[in-house]
Amino acid sequence: MREVIKIEGGHRLNGEVTVSGSKNATVALIPAAVLAGGPVTISGVPAIADVDSLSKILRILGCDVTEKDDHLIIDPANMKNTDLDADVITKLRASYYFMGALLGKYGYVRMKMPGGCYLGPRPIDLHIKGFEALGATVEYEKGCYTIQAEHLKGTKIFLDISSVGATINIMMAAVYAEGRTIIENAAKEPEIIDVATLLNNMGANIKGAGTNVITIEGVKQLQGCYHEIIPDRIEAGTFVIMAVACADEMRINNVIPKHIEALTSKLTEMGADLEIGIDSILVRRSEHMHAADVTTKPYPGFATDLQQPLTALLTQVEGISEVTDTIYTERFKHCLELQRMGANIELYNGKCEVKGPSKLYGDRVTATDLRCGAALVIAGLLAEGETEISDVYHIDRGYDNIDGKLRALGGVIRREKIDETLA
Repeated sequence: MREVIKIEGGHRLNGEVTVSGSKNATVALIPAAVLAGGPVTISGVPAIADVDSLSKILRILGCDVTEKDDHLIIDPANMKNTDLDADVITKLRASYYFMGALLGKYGYVRMKMPGGCYLGPRPIDLHIKGFEALGATVEYEKGCYTIQAEHLKGTKIFLDISSVGATINIMMAAVYAEGRTIIENAAKEPEIIDVATLLNNMGANIKGAGTNVITIEGVKQLQGCYHEIIPDRIEAGTFVIMAVACADEMRINNVIPKHIEALTSKLTEMGADLEIGIDSILVRRSEHMHAADVTTKPYPGFATDLQQPLTALLTQVEGISEVTDTIYTERFKHCLELQRMGANIELYNGKCEVKGPSKLYGDRVTATDLRCGAALVIAGLLAEGETEISDVYHIDRGYDNIDGKLRALGGVIRREKIDETLA
């Protein structure tokens, strides 16, 4: 049996939608919780598949995990530093955050190579460089990393690329290190600030999160705490794009507008009618949208996670748009699926050219990765006829109840299980 999402296109969206807690913060906050000496309560946890996978990893380590509404209570009191070689490790990229957390807490971690969406080469060499700078040795054999150190010692680490994952992983490893660790050319994403806030609430001493220099003074112990996750800026951006594409009037709630300023500025430039509030964005129907060029960059630049959803919208605007991804140059598989639906897109190395407007038609398409799935949902809402999206587990990794939220807005969308033996 495989699950598909089916969307009947041509229905305008109206109403309000509330954005869930940040997926990209959550998947780092959960591993960070194991650094505590007592229970950590995380509020605003999105109901996504990656949370289920991380909870399984916590239970493998012996943590007590309690889920209550959108709260996750993690108690590491009976935790044991077990080798992480289960298949669940390969289901998501963010499993690598256990490297920094377990290395920091125990001075030893052995785990499989993490998985996740294929977006081209995504090496973890910067993570390894950081661990080694702190005094760890790293070995890779038979698909597993073994990282260990008799004791970690603070040092200065310069990241060749301002990697979000490496910044967070090194930060977690360094909280128990002896002395001061300075991360230079650190990434500035809001999710890093959120993880640093959690760690500081636990008793860590981290300064500079959100800037390109982060300083961590090592501490002896961390305690449990309560933490509320920031809203998901990528989900917020996705719904803003959906609203511009096919809503009459739609309000997106639980948004930190500053976090998606690069997107909203671009949409306004294209002719979108946006009213930006303190914690919400109201989108009204705009009849005349025109093409724009977009280049993804590290935060606060245009997010790579939003270029795929935006490409679906660009098929409907007047003129030729060019989308360049400087973060993941191979992140264009969604273009092939959009072409199946009638989009006029030319692919080049690290970029695509979108000619619009194009009439889209429902077809059978495949979510090749998480944000490709979001792009196809937007295309399905716009298309004439019915669109069937396969491999929807990618979508469920990052979007909390996306079909339910769209139905409440007037979208005609359903899930079906297909028995392939009968196909």
